[in-house]
Amino acid sequence: MNRQGKVYLVGAGPGDPELLTLKAARLIRSADIVVHDRLISQQILDLIDDDTARIYVGKKTSQHTLDQQDINQLLIDLSRRYANTVRLKGGDPFIYGRGSEEALVLAEAGVTFEVVPGITSAQACASYSGIPLTHRGVARGVQFVTGHWMRNTPLQFKSSVIADETQTLVVYMGLENIQAISEALIKAGRDADTPAAIVESGTTEHHRTTITTIEELPGCVAVNHIESPAMLIIGAVVQLAEKLDWFSPGDAYSFSPEKLCSHYSRCGVFTDVVASKPITFRCATSDANA
Repeated sequence: MNRQGKVYLVGAGPGDPELLTLKAARLIRSADIVVHDRLISQQILDLIDDDTARIYVGKKTSQHTLDQQDINQLLIDLSRRYANTVRLKGGDPFIYGRGSEEALVLAEAGVTFEVVPGITSAQACASYSGIPLTHRGVARGVQFVTGHWMRNTPLQFKSSVIADETQTLVVYMGLENIQAISEALIKAGRDADTPAAIVESGTTEHHRTTITTIEELPGCVAVNHIESPAMLIIGAVVQLAEKLDWFSPGDAYSFSPEKLCSHYSRCGVFTDVVASKPITFRCATSDANA
């Protein structure tokens, strides 16, 4: 006779182990088995007891350890073998974590489950880069969008969603389509000089923030060899990073467009929203023949 266990969909946060919730830490330590994603930091994985079974189901673009349907079935099967199964996800399970898909499958199968929220990567990456997602007089709201759609589905944005300059735009999983995202923002009506930040490996020891404009996003990604995981933050609030940046592990934080985008000849001017002092980014070409 099969016993019925419980599945916990646990948000591990953005990477810094100190941002893990107390409940998440307790469940990780007491789990019978842990099913975890690719972006769980090693410090958090180290919380798993040595005797606890663990299964890796990480995904990269076009590189899936298991398809989502197989992961869904795995959770059902594990619930019949173990009393406490922890499904450990980066960030928050219900914000681009496919946690709701897994929860629906568990509910339909009659499996008891619980959702444990985590600090979402958008919030943490922005905070650790000194970028408030909202700021009085600058950004009255924030929108989370995905920069990567389902397989074989072209990336499309509604202009009304991405054009509002009073809204900070945060793009998850946007690196692969960075050129299309940049073009879509400008086509929707965003000024080409709108400040943009790329936060790489947010909150970890490899945290790096690159600041540029939406027009220059693709070039900056290429010049700086920026890799996933990376979060895009777009809007006037990005300018506040110059004053509010507080987390700079080593040489991680960069605010030098001359260095970051040296192959651009255009000069962009941002307005400092705190002191109304112009911050001029002069991007001169490094090769006169380029």
